[in-house]
Amino acid sequence: MKASSFLHFARFGLRTILLRRQDPILGTIILTDKCNLHCKHCSVNNITAVIHPYRQVIGEMRQLYEMGVRILFFCGGETFLWADSGRTLRDLVIEAKRMGFLIVNVVTNGTFPLDLPEADLILLSLDGDRERHNAIRGDTYDLIFHNIRRAPADNICFYMAINQINKDAIREVCLAARDTEHVRAVSFNFHTPYPDTEDLALSREEKAACCQVIAQMMKEGAPVFNLKSAFPCLIENRFPTPCHQCVVMENGRLSTCGRCIEVPGLCERCGYFFVAEYTLLFRGNPRVMLDMLRTYLRYI
Repeated sequence: MKASSFLHFARFGLRTILLRRQDPILGTIILTDKCNLHCKHCSVNNITAVIHPYRQVIGEMRQLYEMGVRILFFCGGETFLWADSGRTLRDLVIEAKRMGFLIVNVVTNGTFPLDLPEADLILLSLDGDRERHNAIRGDTYDLIFHNIRRAPADNICFYMAINQINKDAIREVCLAARDTEHVRAVSFNFHTPYPDTEDLALSREEKAACCQVIAQMMKEGAPVFNLKSAFPCLIENRFPTPCHQCVVMENGRLSTCGRCIEVPGLCERCGYFFVAEYTLLFRGNPRVMLDMLRTYLRYI
């Protein structure tokens, strides 16, 4: 991370904690809900299958920037499916950097070529070993690793949503992150039980067991891009929601924290590690602050 970016985020954090402000710093733009996969845990793919036009996306980027957002995520659907009038995802990443966003990340299912060295991180969904990943996402495991091997930059981070199908494959994903060229780290979430996916959610005891495995893998040197200090709150779901420092933009609609925030009872069962990490950070939790400092300086 550049020193100028670090100083900006440090000032933002101090201002937020001391003045109890709720300004956003992290923004996500949903480029499309069109996707080439139909994953078992996903309830937001191919609802409209509309690819939002370039001018609209640029306008949304400007709106987020003017709100103070400096960490930008591009998401889908499948993000690499986005294209408009000869422009591709690369053009959006380059424009975001030019606009002044300090960190620009892309989320993908990894089934398209990962030729995007301009992104700070490519968060690539890997949901277990070959058997369990393919059970969730279809026969894509080998294609993903083929694309990783051909990637031009070491900016890939595995992104695993832990659920009832893959809860016993955490160690395998950690080892893959450690041993695979071009992969920088792995980031975990627990499955958030969106409508029609409740059967994949974990119990408190299962979450505790998963966190124990993740912590052990951290101890063994696996590159985990999560904060161990937030694990107790994730296990008990006792972190504040929603996270006001995170916003989502989809087709001109701005949501605080997530695009399914209006679903009754969903926030109380949130499994997103970053939501717990950010809300605890901006409440001034000293252990989380130190943990995030070490982790972000290492992996970004």
